[in-house]
Amino acid sequence: MEADTRTQTIAALRAAGCVFAEEEAELLLASARGAEELAAMVARRCAGEPVETVVGWVDFCGVRLTVDPGVFVPRRRTQVLARVAVAATRQGATVVELCCGAGAIAAVVAASVTGVRLFASDIDPAAVRCARRNLAPYGVVPVVGDLFDAVPAAFAGAVDVLVANVPYVPSAAVAYLPAEAREHEPRIALDGGADGLDVLRRIATAAPHWLAPGGSLMVETSLEQAGTASTVMTESGLRPDLVCDDDLEVAVVIGRAQSS
Repeated sequence: MEADTRTQTIAALRAAGCVFAEEEAELLLASARGAEELAAMVARRCAGEPVETVVGWVDFCGVRLTVDPGVFVPRRRTQVLARVAVAATRQGATVVELCCGAGAIAAVVAASVTGVRLFASDIDPAAVRCARRNLAPYGVVPVVGDLFDAVPAAFAGAVDVLVANVPYVPSAAVAYLPAEAREHEPRIALDGGADGLDVLRRIATAAPHWLAPGGSLMVETSLEQAGTASTVMTESGLRPDLVCDDDLEVAVVIGRAQSS
């Protein structure tokens, strides 16, 4: 019976166009607490809901994160940004995650480096509610706010690592995203303006005020946007650097403040 259920689940997911039907079937089968719940979960996935919100969690750099329906799902490619942030974070560092979503990067940093002073915020209240559950084990309470509006004034000039997985899809391209993103995630977490870099520009312009000497701003972009984003860093008075992953088609654009 279990083999039949697995086969039927895979067949249903394939028919719905799920590219990774086998892997998703295993997730659904492991998460469902009975045949009725499994059927409901399969129906939700076949209707286009992200598998992560169907099962309610995602593994991100080895950290299991809660992901609620309607909240931006942490992507595999964003693990590159998380690892760059961890590599730049020393014990006792001050780390700020803007556009935190479910709190994925902050959670990985907190799980990887001890003694970090950590702050996280997002403009979406639903995302912050989710992030609070993910960051509660680390004693971090994310807040709702538009970029730096929520950051305590005491952090000015003291942030060692400023990380943000900004929305960077150009507005005209949002309509061409997969339906699971376009229909089930908030547009504010996807749409980065005309060229996709509007939010990045806002953060980079203000970053020198918040960064400690030698501190770094790091954001995710597409490979195609990396050159323009590096120019934005330079124009903001930051020294640009790039970490690119061609396989995942992602760039981490870093802007370093001058050392004292």
